[in-house]
Amino acid sequence: MHPLISGRWSARGYDDAAAIDDEDLTTILEAGRWAPTWGRIQPVRFVVGRRGDATFAALTDSLNKGNATWAPASAAFVLVCTTDEPDDPDKHAYGAVDAGLALGQMILQAQALGFNGHPMAGFSKATAREAFAIPDDVRPLAILAIGRLADDPTTLSQAIRERDAWPRERLPLDRIAFAGRWGEPFA
Repeated sequence: MHPLISGRWSARGYDDAAAIDDEDLTTILEAGRWAPTWGRIQPVRFVVGRRGDATFAALTDSLNKGNATWAPASAAFVLVCTTDEPDDPDKHAYGAVDAGLALGQMILQAQALGFNGHPMAGFSKATAREAFAIPDDVRPLAILAIGRLADDPTTLSQAIRERDAWPRERLPLDRIAFAGRWGEPFA
């Protein structure tokens, strides 16, 4: 497996003084833009803010209590949005798939540039919709926090240090990849 994938994890212990420049942030957004898209519809849209600007502040205001404890130390936030067409099941489903693909590619690009990308679903979609005048046919799905890890973990809260120290685990392949019929491991 590629080291960008095996080394990726969703950290919380960001350096609140680290910044991201235009070139790196644009490269991360380009990675999302070039993600695969169903039927060439390209439904994914981004709202982008850097720590210190009004967009970042509004996205911070939308975070749930848990994410609000660590995410504001990020260098940037990217709100990932896609189509919201519940009457068209294909567009509705594949719009979410496209958003997930864009999010995944942005996370890997951030990793390649020395940043950490942490996707968050814990935010108020209504607050984000109102803050940015997001149209009714667009749905905010996730916020990507982009930051640099703190060099000195002792500068972080005990809770964040403990959470970031948890082992990165995934279910074994034989429990998630099947062949022949459901539950029979792919060999």
